[in-house]
Amino acid sequence: MKRDRISDGVYVFTSGLYAEVTATVIFTDEGAILVDTLPFPQETRQVRDFIAQRRSKVLYVVNTHSHADHIYGTYLFPEAEVVAHYLCRRLMEKHAEAALAEAKRQTPQLAEVRIRYPELLFNEKMTLRVGGKTIELDYSPGHSRDVITVHAVEDRLMVASDTVMPVPYVVGGDLDDMIQSLLAIRQKGLENLVQGHGEVLLRGEIEETLDHNIQYLKNLDRQVREHIARGVPRTGILGITIEDCGLSRIPLGGLVQKLHQANLLTLYDAYRTEMRARR
Repeated sequence: MKRDRISDGVYVFTSGLYAEVTATVIFTDEGAILVDTLPFPQETRQVRDFIAQRRSKVLYVVNTHSHADHIYGTYLFPEAEVVAHYLCRRLMEKHAEAALAEAKRQTPQLAEVRIRYPELLFNEKMTLRVGGKTIELDYSPGHSRDVITVHAVEDRLMVASDTVMPVPYVVGGDLDDMIQSLLAIRQKGLENLVQGHGEVLLRGEIEETLDHNIQYLKNLDRQVREHIARGVPRTGILGITIEDCGLSRIPLGGLVQKLHQANLLTLYDAYRTEMRARR
């Protein structure tokens, strides 16, 4: 696991065990805010120990959305209040226990994990004022229906969760929502941006990355529709490479290529369904 100090009192932990997923600690004069956890207990315990070594306590754990790689360590902070979008709670109630049971059958390292549900819920926006820091939580759908971003205002830092990744991933979400969420982040004037997976983006990289991700989504949409119009079969849609849409296949150890292919198939199925419905 990698630990990076991003600004005064803000640290990002990047998993070495799963897809470079990130968790962020924001220290304040009153205690710490933990944004997301890591999926494997041994890594989240390292985050917990780091906070304890600084003689701080976790006041809030923010679950940016309900996906397993972001929530499985939440139970390790029983003293904290858990914050999320109300849809995160609803989706967890519907899917989390069964998904965890299946994950435990496949991955023994998750044997002790328990689902802890968020209790402090909001809809569009929430502001936390803790120990001299202002933390703005904003609804940011696209990757999934329940994603939020976390803006540490005084630090000009945003934890963007899976709204920003080395490749936008809209399986289970919505492409148009994702573009709107990326445009909203672009207006913030940030110094640092923590992606849900991968490297932290610095000031000179943020707008360029957001613009590239927006263009990727537009290219993806256009090319899938063009291929369908030409009668390309479902398997043929995978001939659209990630480079054709403007991004690289290198980040996340090549995982982005699999995410891109899943995007292609998801959009193909959705657009074919739309076409049949119009007939």
